[in-house]
Amino acid sequence: MLKKIYLFLFVVPISLAAKAQSADSVYSKYLDFNLARFQGEVDKLKDLGEALLPSADKLPEKAKINFYFAIGQVYENNDQPQKALVYYEKVAAAVPDYYVAHRGIGYIYLAQANEIGNKMRAATDATINHKLMADYEIMVRKALPHLEKAQACDPSDETLDAIKTFYKNLKDTNGLNTLDARLKELGKHCIDLLEDK
Repeated sequence: MLKKIYLFLFVVPISLAAKAQSADSVYSKYLDFNLARFQGEVDKLKDLGEALLPSADKLPEKAKINFYFAIGQVYENNDQPQKALVYYEKVAAAVPDYYVAHRGIGYIYLAQANEIGNKMRAATDATINHKLMADYEIMVRKALPHLEKAQACDPSDETLDAIKTFYKNLKDTNGLNTLDARLKELGKHCIDLLEDK
């Protein structure tokens, strides 16, 4: 029995120290990623970020959210919007009033909707066009809440035009008529900077 107690007292501190060291190592990788980001070393960012991704859950919560947004930007800037979307959505779920993530999500969906719209204009088959219209509506409905949050917090003529065009294309006069009231309500709670500590 005494041996078990000694063994327990010996193993627990070592495992706690290893865990703390592992967390320190992850945070060190996070600091390296941020240093490269702030120094504009874009050629290093993707590799540093992807090296950190498997252990990002060990970062403190605010640092993790900040990292997810940053790696989302890296992917978006490297023409990988689907990968960016994954991390922007994590940020928006964790910090719903951070409108910058919503802008990223909204514009990724906007690009996808526009791509579907181009296919619709080129399609000559009614069945294919009907399917594309359904896909277009799904994508627009995904984009709208994010674009509206971004517009409410940081008004932009480009974003407002996209929102209005979407409602017109969907023939959603109610959505268009209630837009100003929604924007006013959404604009009450806006966060424009993420904290990492």
